[in-house]
Amino acid sequence: MKIERVILASNNQGKLRELNELLAEHHIEVISQREFDIPDAVENGLSFVENAIIKARHASALSGLPAIADDSGLEVDALNGEPGIHSARYAGEHGDDAANNRKLLEALANVPDGERTARFQCIMVFMRHAKDPTPLICQGTWEGRILREPRGENGFGYDPLFWVAEENASAAELPAAIKNSQSHRGKALRDLMSRLSALGL
Repeated sequence: MKIERVILASNNQGKLRELNELLAEHHIEVISQREFDIPDAVENGLSFVENAIIKARHASALSGLPAIADDSGLEVDALNGEPGIHSARYAGEHGDDAANNRKLLEALANVPDGERTARFQCIMVFMRHAKDPTPLICQGTWEGRILREPRGENGFGYDPLFWVAEENASAAELPAAIKNSQSHRGKALRDLMSRLSALGL
């Protein structure tokens, strides 16, 4: 079965844009669940893996399409892994990037630069259909450090605060091609595509 269209179990336009950029070479079109008026799934899992599966199954069931879902977030060592699975709603309202960034900076206000290590984690799930008993589960990790103030206009979420030492730039200062080659989501998606290819999908 050759995949041509998949539904993304998210309304996040930043994620949709990144996935379409990454999947263009495979001639796969990614469609937001918004186009099907699919409401957000209730993310009541206790891990990135559980939440990604919940979202993929929900979107596939309501659209009839294969689904991709990712659950990703920022783990900050000085905060014992927070905001973690709550990254998108760290400050209370889901998807308020500015408020989430402000709360993170406040939480780290007294943490020295050398102790501000963090990483983005991404779990990406692919389901062929809503009852798929063996969803593909892939993971990508991106190591970095939290800055003391935002830098850059690209990206979304915590990108302006995430310092990538190898590039001497924040994630929000990186061109899309470089970000996609290094990011947690890019790594998870490349793993997913290689596994789909191995299955002949």
